[in-house]
Parts: sequence; structure tokens; C-alpha cells
Amino acid sequence: MQIVTARHDHSHAAIGWDTHAGEALTRKGTRRSAVRDAVVAALAAQECCASAQEIHARLRSGGSTIGIASVYRTLELLHGMGLVTRVDTGDGVARFEPSQADGEHHHHLVCTRCGAVQAFQDDGLEQAIHAVADRVDFEVTGHDVALRGLCGSCR
Repeated sequence: MQIVTARHDHSHAAIGWDTHAGEALTRKGTRRSAVRDAVVAALAAQECCASAQEIHARLRSGGSTIGIASVYRTLELLHGMGLVTRVDTGDGVARFEPSQADGEHHHHLVCTRCGAVQAFQDDGLEQAIHAVADRVDFEVTGHDVALRGLCGSCR
């Protein structure tokens, strides 16, 4: 298992995820705005999934005056376009992260005590998921894995 700690390379061909998202918004006919650009930039810079509140707090700490409702609206627009993935970690809070065009993804470790969420990748897990799908004659088109327990600090 590989813990993911580096920033995502949300590349779409030779361009970054943020550029890809901006171009997709333009193609859809949405006008460019400082709010959308700021939310897209925040998503592109994050290491793992983040809630709308966390994204809003990060933007505000950087001096932005963007309202939380604008962050929610932008996230819903991006999610509706398939540009972000909504992640359910089991605590009732929706979290978001950029969707990769090539389907590359990671899973999440969720601390049930402090709420910390950490990304991880595991090739063996991916192989096991596809082996089960083959065994039961099922085409997997997507999956999410969230392992819940206690992080190193809470143990």
C-alpha cells in the first residue's frame, strides 16, 4: 500500500487538471469568474479530498472574500460536469476531489476519532476488486474504498 502524500498530477493529456476544468467550463458556456477560478485552483492544489467548508476556509485564509454558498454552487457545477468526484467517508460530510480523465484514483483512510482523511493507493487491492468482478461476472465501472479506524496520532 502506498500512502499518497504528494500533490495530485491531475493531468488531462499534456495539461493540468485546473486548465482542463477551465476549458470544460468554457465549452459548457459558463462564464469565467474569480469564484470558479479560485475553487478550481484550490481543488487542483489539494492533496486529498476536502469538504466545501475546508475549501472555503482555505480560500478565506488566503484573503478571499468568497462566500460559502458560492463554493457549494461551484462544487455542484463541477460535480455535475464530472470534473470532481464526491467522496463519502461515512461521516455525513461530502468531500470533493478532482476527477482524473484517465480514471486514475486513490482510496481513503478515515480516522474515526479525529476525522483525518488520508489518501492511499494499493495495486493489490485494485487487482482483487477486478478478480472479484471477473469471478461474479460483473463489469466494475467505478468503486470507492474507505478504510475506517484510528490514525497513528489517535492510536
